[in-house]
This record gives sequence, C-alpha cells and structure tokens, in this order.
Amino acid sequence: MSFICRLARLLLILTASLSASGCYLMQAAGGQWELTSKRQPIAEVLADDRTPEKLRDRLEYVSAARTFASQELGLPDNDSYRSYADVGRPFVVWNVFATDEFSVQPRRWCFPIAGCVVYRGYFDEDNAQGYARRLRLKGMDTAVGGVSAYSTLGHFKDPVLNTMLGWSDVQLASTLFHELAHQVVYIPGDSEFNEAFATVVEEAGLQRWLASRGRLQEIDAWNEQRQRNAQFVGLLLQTRERLEALYRSDAPDEEKRDRKQYEFGVLKLQYSQLKDQWKGYRGYDAWFGRTLNNAHLVSAATYYGCVPRLREILQLVDGNLPAFYEKARELAKETREARAAAVCSEESPPVTAAGSAVVAQ
Repeated sequence: MSFICRLARLLLILTASLSASGCYLMQAAGGQWELTSKRQPIAEVLADDRTPEKLRDRLEYVSAARTFASQELGLPDNDSYRSYADVGRPFVVWNVFATDEFSVQPRRWCFPIAGCVVYRGYFDEDNAQGYARRLRLKGMDTAVGGVSAYSTLGHFKDPVLNTMLGWSDVQLASTLFHELAHQVVYIPGDSEFNEAFATVVEEAGLQRWLASRGRLQEIDAWNEQRQRNAQFVGLLLQTRERLEALYRSDAPDEEKRDRKQYEFGVLKLQYSQLKDQWKGYRGYDAWFGRTLNNAHLVSAATYYGCVPRLREILQLVDGNLPAFYEKARELAKETREARAAAVCSEESPPVTAAGSAVVAQ
C-alpha cells in the first residue's frame, strides 16, 4: 500500500473528543451522526435486488475479508465493518497536521479516549483548510490530507464507506485488518506505537489472506510495492533526521529557513533518482506536486518508526498473531518512554527470543 494511502488512513476518534471549540465539537458530533444515519447492514444491501452489481461485488469481497479477519487472524468479531454507508463525497474526513516552523515534532491534540494524537480531523474540507490557514498565520507548517477510512476503535459500529470501495482488493482488505488491529491494542497518546502495531498486523494478515484465496501472483506485486514504499519512506525519514539536526543547531533563523528549503529540494531530487529504479512507476508523484514542509513528514515517522522491531517480535513468536497481540499488550503496560526505547527508536536494542527488547538500566 502506498504512503499516500497510509497517510489517509490515520484514525479519527471524533465523537469521544472534547474541545475548547464548540464549533469543532458540533461538527464532530454531526459527522458521526451522519455516518450512523446512513449505515445499512451489508447483508441487507446484498439482499436488495436494486443493489448495483459493482457495489454487490465489492461488498461481498469486504464481507469475506471481514470474516477471515476474525476467524483466521484473531481480530475482533463484532459489528465493525459489517455495515455500509455512502457519504456522497470522496473522503469521509480531512485531517490537519502541524509542526512549528523549526521542528519535525508534530503538534498533538488531546482527547479523552484517543489520548493525544498527531492530527485534528474535520468532516468538511473547508473547515479543515480554514483551521490549517489559521495555524499558518501563527507561523506553523501545516498539511491537510483527505481520509477515506474511519474508525472509532469499536466504540460505534463503524461502517464500510463508499470512499473505500474504489480501492484495489489488496488495499481494501489490508485497511480492514489495520483498523481492526487498533481494537486489539490501542494506547491513548502513543500514535507511533499504535500505527506501527496495526501496520505489522495488516502486513501479516494480507499475506495470509491472499494466500488463502490462491492469489499468490498478487503477493509478488504487493511485496514489490512494499519495497518501493520502504524506499520512499526511507527518503522521508532521512530528510526528517537532517532537518532535526538543523533545527537543533545554533544557526540563525534565516539560515535555517534557507537550508530547510534546500533539504526539501534534495528530497525531490532523491525521489526523481529513485524513480529510475522503479521501471516507470510514478505512484508518489502527486505527493510531490506541492510545496513541502515539516508537516508533510509527520506520517512517515508516525507509521514506520516502530515497525522494524515489531516485525521482529512477530517473527520471534513464529508468526503467531495471538501471541504477538499478547506481546503488544505487555508493551502497552510500559511507560511511553520505555516502550519507545524498546521498539521505536533507531537505537532500540535487539529483541530477545522472549519477544521483548533488552533495555539497559
């Protein structure tokens, strides 16, 4: 799955959120009510003779993947993604990301259930863009991304949305696995761990799903895309590291601004060189079709920083997903600092055969 799609899939827990802004709370509650009012059980949609054949095919595929998730991956067997809603627009919500001008650390917004997350979401694009403009007037870097999938971590009966059904089979199944994984382990305030955990479950689940359906040729294509995605994200993380070093330096602000733009120019050049290895693949071109800033790097760190060590833990339990879930629950009991040191930092110590990282005392 592409980085862009991963960016779009950041979870939004709006209905449980409180805000100092009454307007923000009202639009969140209104958006959730819209989803609830438009929700229809997938079984009823499939039984309706008026359902278009294309929609029927997509929902049948979703239903099969949803059943597989519970029966074969140990993911929750509940009402999530067993209904369908057409919201009549290309995205269900739009997320706003922000950083300070000279920082790669994302601004966080804190809510009662979700904890502190690295985005603020709106059900109306104009509202999202307006909020981003207000942040820019305060000197912050911002980015706005459309979100096609939606989750309340099982607190509501989250539907499959029309915004998801235009995806490929691979992307659709992997999204279901990813979102359901958040219902297994979710740590309020630790987006980096939450997203990486769900990403590892998604990867393992998709591999097994494709194999179960005899679509092994798609596994090769999927692995090729994963490799491209890893290379692309690697460029973003390298840029983030260089910028972080720059911002920590004693250089004057004007010099930092100049070098900041230079680093984003280098990133674009590196991407053009990377494409030469991809035999004409241009799937990330749209991501570069804008003026880049710190906020555009937020998802790279959020989704991928903890992935390598968590993959190792899954391997050490021989790919047993329930055992992996238990290891993740054990990590969830640690402090955020201890958890990050164990599995999320570049200096994370090796993972032992017991499935936990050895942290120096």
